[in-house]
Amino acid sequence: MWLIDQLAEQHILEAQQKGELSQLPGEGAPLKLDDDSAVPPELRSSYRLLKNAGYLPPELEMRREAVSLNDLLKELDPLDHQHKAAAQRLALLKLKLQNAGMSTDFLDGDYRDNLHQRLRREG
Repeated sequence: MWLIDQLAEQHILEAQQKGELSQLPGEGAPLKLDDDSAVPPELRSSYRLLKNAGYLPPELEMRREAVSLNDLLKELDPLDHQHKAAAQRLALLKLKLQNAGMSTDFLDGDYRDNLHQRLRREG
């Protein structure tokens, strides 16, 4: 066990003994844990910390921007001056994602539409 894990466990036990964790909202409810089985055990706490802080890896941030630009392009008139700039930025992002080994299929076809519907339901 890592030192930080041991310190966290120690503080949790002390707080439990003092009763500081009693009567909190959600007490006794099951935890909703992320599936981090693909992340090496020694990196899991770091990844979780970054995720909780709102940090995304550069590839996922580019992916998020690509989806946003793709949605914007659907709404813009092709003759609008913003359309050309957004299309160029999207093409650049697609190229960067492909160079990083990621598929850009999520921007085309049914997969994209299904993903958008799911994100809207969850958001």
